[in-house]
Amino acid sequence: MNCQFKPKDRIGTINPIFTCQPAGAQYASIGIKDCIGIVHGGQGCVMFVRLLISQHLKESFEIASSSVHEDGAVFGALDRVEEAVDVLLMRYPHVKVVPIITTCSTEVIGDDVDGVVTKLQEELLDVKYPDREVHLIPIHCPSFVGSMVTGYDVAVRDFVKHFSKKDKPSLKINLITGWVNPGDVKELKHLLAEMQVEANVLFEIESFDSPLMPDKSAVSHGSTTIADLTATADAQGTIALNRYEGGLAATWLQTRWDVPAVIGPTPIGIRNTDTFLRNVKEMTGKPIPESLVKERGIALDAITDLAHMFLADKKVAIYGNPDLVLGLAEYCLDLEMKPVLLLLGDENAGYANDPRIAALKANVDYPMEIITNADLFELEERIKNGLELDLILGHSKGRFVAIDYNIPMLRVGFPTYDRAGLYRYPVVGYAGATWLAEQMANTLFNDMEVKKNREWILNVW
Repeated sequence: MNCQFKPKDRIGTINPIFTCQPAGAQYASIGIKDCIGIVHGGQGCVMFVRLLISQHLKESFEIASSSVHEDGAVFGALDRVEEAVDVLLMRYPHVKVVPIITTCSTEVIGDDVDGVVTKLQEELLDVKYPDREVHLIPIHCPSFVGSMVTGYDVAVRDFVKHFSKKDKPSLKINLITGWVNPGDVKELKHLLAEMQVEANVLFEIESFDSPLMPDKSAVSHGSTTIADLTATADAQGTIALNRYEGGLAATWLQTRWDVPAVIGPTPIGIRNTDTFLRNVKEMTGKPIPESLVKERGIALDAITDLAHMFLADKKVAIYGNPDLVLGLAEYCLDLEMKPVLLLLGDENAGYANDPRIAALKANVDYPMEIITNADLFELEERIKNGLELDLILGHSKGRFVAIDYNIPMLRVGFPTYDRAGLYRYPVVGYAGATWLAEQMANTLFNDMEVKKNREWILNVW
């Protein structure tokens, strides 16, 4: 068997690829308009995650903490939730959506967050804010299981469960983007607009590439509204672009409201973007316009200029969120590259039945490893033990491995904070396919200059 799929063979994690579940729930919550989440846990559970997101998007946004201290960690801290909700609503009169995101400490001590939501509804909202629309949503994110990916998946499902409601059939579709950048959302909306398809976009974070206005406003907000979330029950269907970042919500909508669901593939590269557009066409009956055929042709032309001449046979290691990693691997194979190491930073029972992994195991004709519950020490160990790489694809946390072993690296994924403006550029769609291919080639070209390699090793002279 050329492609091996296995967990890492040691206990413990060194230099993790992912952070914990509450981070994913926080990333989902920032995509909702008039929403400020309360993270029920220690102050660091907000501070460090907020820092990561702010470093990545280079924007400021609001998120709150119940600031649990030692006494609360022993005796319970539901009083901190009650106080946090009251203070938040007083300070921010526009807020309508308040997810209460648990953490490892508050899950371990067994705080009844669902119960305190009922209590607050009766004793706070109905009494102090009777004429104000406020939605308190418990989101359970025990940090000792899963990862930021599962936290995002759970949060999207819980938002949809809370708001979705049948009214009258709609011609809109639900588009669950997964953990993407503002540039990805912009590209996805562009593809749908060209097909004249309207969508409830979950979650709309294009606005996080926000302007600095004359009034000096500098706080970004998501743009998905309560109405968008409510309307998900009436949509023609749901397309979740990622299996592990929105798949739960798509499946729930199909089960609860009989909204047809299509999950994946992540539209990275030409092949998967083609599939995405065909799925939209089949769901809505709208044709794929000539304008998108032309965009596809432009992307193919750009790829043709690069693939065989410069990218063919280059060995790549990829790490990050699973849907991103698998989508990038499929695209690299289409570019004649050789992804030799795929690192998925958590354990997920769904990996064993993932058709993309099954396809890699069946079709790859050279040595490849797919490692689950992996960390960046795993990448470093393989390089030390002789794994030859031409390129690394992943987020900024792996930069020291690239630096120490002198391997060129293209930043892709979350968090990326040591390159400027990458959140503006899509990795999905035909524009994303072009950008990825050109950036991989430019990374290799730049590496030749840094190493003062005067020979044109990239198949040219």
